[in-house]
Amino acid sequence: MSFGASGSWNASMGRARLAIAAIIAAVAIITYYGSTSQNPVTGEKQRVAMTPEQEIALGYKTAPQMAAQMGGLSQNEKAKALVKQVGEGLVARSFAAKSPYKFSFHVLADQRTVNAFALPGGPIFITEGLLRLLKTEAELAGVLGHEIGHVIGRHSSERLAKQQLTQGLLGALVVGSGDYSTAQLGQLVGSMINMSYGREDELESDAFGVRIMAEGGYDPRAMIRVMEVLAKASGGGSRQPEFMSTHPAPENRSARIKEAIAKQFPGGVPEGLKR
Repeated sequence: MSFGASGSWNASMGRARLAIAAIIAAVAIITYYGSTSQNPVTGEKQRVAMTPEQEIALGYKTAPQMAAQMGGLSQNEKAKALVKQVGEGLVARSFAAKSPYKFSFHVLADQRTVNAFALPGGPIFITEGLLRLLKTEAELAGVLGHEIGHVIGRHSSERLAKQQLTQGLLGALVVGSGDYSTAQLGQLVGSMINMSYGREDELESDAFGVRIMAEGGYDPRAMIRVMEVLAKASGGGSRQPEFMSTHPAPENRSARIKEAIAKQFPGGVPEGLKR
């Protein structure tokens, strides 16, 4: 093959790669922006990857595997009963009761990990490691209220939709450039984008948690004490920078929680709520 023919071939291949990349990117973008759904609880328009029914099915299908990865379910009957009682009470007495989700509350046997998380559709877990650090029922309500907020906010489904968009655009970048180093850079940028969404999800869940706690009969200021517990458990200055974390720094969350409490109770937190 002559040099000229080779150059023509390369140019043709380059145009073909760009055409395919454009199609991949277009499909990803159209799919993402075409996945708008109204949140059944908040009324907010969201771009999500699943229906509420699919979220429930996914959450309960993956719950046993998630529990197994965290050392299995706790055998502490007192702890299990308390978490179930507080969690179900929060749902029943708050706006979460209007949601289509099937909430369930579980304690994990892991005594070393300080964590709580929610799966799509309603399964909520807290580790023994975090539970033992909480001093009051209201603090437990703060943790569970926050996790209920993740479910109501449909954050898992939102993140899945965003990840699918990111993966589609990265695929287009790889095809269009034919450059692996470019793909690596794109993956880094994509991960940063998804991290920032994660931080916003956490802050929104804190705001939901304040409302859920108050409607459930708990003083939402207990959530600020939870942030103090998390800050201490994180090891203070040894924690990685907030920008590189999917969770905002507890001290920064405290400020936003105070704002949410002031918005919920402009005249001050009423007496009689469990502290």
